[in-house]
Amino acid sequence: MDTFFENMINHIKKRNIIKRLFTLLLSLLVLSFVFNLLLLPTDLISGGVNGIAVITNYVYGIDPSIMIFLISLACLFFSLMYLGKERTAGSILATFIYPLFVKITAIITQNINIDYDDKFLIIIFAGVIGGLANGFIYKTGFSNGGLPIISQILYKYHKISIAKSSMIINSIIIIIGSIFFGWTTMMYAIILLSINNMMIDKVLLGISSNKAFYIVTTKAKEVNDYILNNLKHTVTIFNVKGAFLEKKRKILFSVIPKRDYYKLTEGIKLIDPEVFFVVEDAYEVKGGK
Repeated sequence: MDTFFENMINHIKKRNIIKRLFTLLLSLLVLSFVFNLLLLPTDLISGGVNGIAVITNYVYGIDPSIMIFLISLACLFFSLMYLGKERTAGSILATFIYPLFVKITAIITQNINIDYDDKFLIIIFAGVIGGLANGFIYKTGFSNGGLPIISQILYKYHKISIAKSSMIINSIIIIIGSIFFGWTTMMYAIILLSINNMMIDKVLLGISSNKAFYIVTTKAKEVNDYILNNLKHTVTIFNVKGAFLEKKRKILFSVIPKRDYYKLTEGIKLIDPEVFFVVEDAYEVKGGK
């Protein structure tokens, strides 16, 4: 069985490899343009290696592409030591290609003039475009390398969640940046990161057009008939037992489009005023009849 899953994972990794590599390279190119056009000229701290590169360029005049490469290379080395070859492989391309793109686009963007007076507009564009590019990188199965590797190591050996450690690392970078660029820059950086993370989620999960309902009711038959006959959606029924009273009940599961959300919630409340239900976003729905 282990061999079966290993073969399946290897098959997944090889699928659409040319398309995935093209998407990775294009996304890294877009990120390098965002860095040189929007982040570096305005001293915006976006966290990660980009944030460190902006700070060291301002304080010491170090070429951002060199700083990005050195930090990413160090993180790649740690990944090889603590995460192994397989997990490191996905970060190799970005480690070498992204600093190269930053160097090349720095030359190209010298001839592009942008009005930087409206910094909030710059933040929105940097957050949206950068978030989309990062999202497509994650969607390809590759990694953009850098400091997220440290978060993966902390999770593996100390069980610190990746989200928590990433927030701490980025917060430290932002606070250091605020010392040099002012506290207003820190507030801009928080907005930038929020937009960036939101766009990454949109790329990875998509926009939810459906809702998944878990319904616990004593009138399972009536609710089931209402969903099937009136709303014309399928229902799956689970037999469950409550942990507190150990009473046997039924849970009805149904996925419905947003347009029927009100009809379902109000309808089941009319059928059973004491109904209990949980609603979740359903980002991808396939199969079923």
